[in-house]
Amino acid sequence: MSSRPVATLYRMVMPGHICPYGLKSKALLERKGYAIDDHWLKTRAETDAFKAEHDVATTPQTFIDGKRIGGHDDLRRHFGLHVREKGETSYAPVIALFGMMALMALAASHAAYGSPFTIRAAEWFISFSMVALAIQKLRDVESFSTMFLGYDLLARRWVPYAYLYPFAEGAAGILMTAQALHWLSIPLAAFIGTVGVISVFRAVYVEKRELKCACMGGDSSVPLGFVSLTENVMMVAMAAWMLLR
Repeated sequence: MSSRPVATLYRMVMPGHICPYGLKSKALLERKGYAIDDHWLKTRAETDAFKAEHDVATTPQTFIDGKRIGGHDDLRRHFGLHVREKGETSYAPVIALFGMMALMALAASHAAYGSPFTIRAAEWFISFSMVALAIQKLRDVESFSTMFLGYDLLARRWVPYAYLYPFAEGAAGILMTAQALHWLSIPLAAFIGTVGVISVFRAVYVEKRELKCACMGGDSSVPLGFVSLTENVMMVAMAAWMLLR
């Protein structure tokens, strides 16, 4: 006989739909060492009857020692795990983006020069990051522009700039990656980067406003501040470096 604790899980498993949160709850319980009494709700009628019987609005539902724990978020809380709340800020998207761009730059340098650790790798990291950040904004330019207008000084004076910004950032990044048209890429990156530094510094450190950064797009959960400053400083630094070269 197994000495493992037992949890009872009710989850939707239908021909056209398997509840992803049910799968997550099952996997979490398994990681925590539970044997699972897994009950499948195979039809909409079964699901509705279960909800009515237990007076719950959603499935899956987990029971441990006869006590209802709740849905997937409730189960995570039960085990002391973090549950993201609505409106919560996070640096995870930025860490993922910059981390992958750094690895891509190292890989490209290794392929081109036989070593990942070159000056070109550092240049590519910045230019790749500019393009990746532009892509995030271009996914929904309308949403980006709305968030951007919350703090950018130039966009507030001339609204079309909020729509042009991601295209300018992407163009500068592509041209710098290609080492082409320096007469365009250098002033473009220097201009938008300088305006960005001034705007973010004023909003965060002078006016002390708590805003979300449009750097990752209009649905960004990244707080405005260090990350956006870094984005803009990188553009200015890259422009200065290429000018000196």
